[in-house]
Amino acid sequence: MSEKRPSLSPARFLSARRRHRSAGLVVLLFGLLAVGSAYAAFAPDDAVADNSAQSQQIEEGKKLFAVGCASCHGLNAEGGGNGEGKMAGPSLIGVGAAAVDFQVGTGRMPAMQPGAQVPRKTPAYTQEEIEALAAYVASLAPGPAVPAQESYDISKATDEQITRGGELFRTNCTACHNFAGRGGALPNGKYAPSLMNVDPKHIYEAMLTGPQQMPVFSDQVMQPEDKRDIIAYLNALQQQKDPGGFGLGRLGPVSEGLWGWLVGIGLLVCVAVWIGAKGVKAKGAKAP
Repeated sequence: MSEKRPSLSPARFLSARRRHRSAGLVVLLFGLLAVGSAYAAFAPDDAVADNSAQSQQIEEGKKLFAVGCASCHGLNAEGGGNGEGKMAGPSLIGVGAAAVDFQVGTGRMPAMQPGAQVPRKTPAYTQEEIEALAAYVASLAPGPAVPAQESYDISKATDEQITRGGELFRTNCTACHNFAGRGGALPNGKYAPSLMNVDPKHIYEAMLTGPQQMPVFSDQVMQPEDKRDIIAYLNALQQQKDPGGFGLGRLGPVSEGLWGWLVGIGLLVCVAVWIGAKGVKAKGAKAP
């Protein structure tokens, strides 16, 4: 009679076969099966929920666009005319969510009336409505997205970064915005607006999208850290006090020269006239 081999427990069975050449493949298959099962159990519901929320936001933005923007930009954001063969509003296809967030978030859009320059004003939409409009325009074609908060967060900016931002600003921006960021005049009734008291996100978006006559400084042209340093420099300028006590708008030699001519030389002229009048009276009093 053959001797009956004792049965092995499950633990001893696995231990005895853990060095088998196919053991690694079996473990890998079990691992893939476990990960796939977990993904199938949890991921689809989240993905469907996210897609549903995004679709709802885009639909809400489309409705807002049809009411407040389509009269100038066209019902499908393709651009619209004013009935005289002239463009009333440019196409928004491909401008991206960042352009919408800047224009609507700063109150420039909807524009009160067409003109050479659209000024900043109080926004006409809530933040939720602005996000919906941006989502709708972004769904039409790829474009720059709204930057993440860390992209323009300057709370931890160092003196070195502020100094570097000043160099970048003087190289790329002062020709229009003035060395102190207070803005300046441009041809044909246009102007570069002041950059004081502007939300850092909107400054970043302006560099990213190039609104109106401003050039585009994409992330390939100017790195995100460069934009953040420029914002830090502008914030430092805003907090800086005027050493003379009266900054005259920090417009440079024009305002300072005008002040010198009107006030300085004006006072000298008044003093000269007063001295002359006193001299004439003195001579008249001494005459026999």
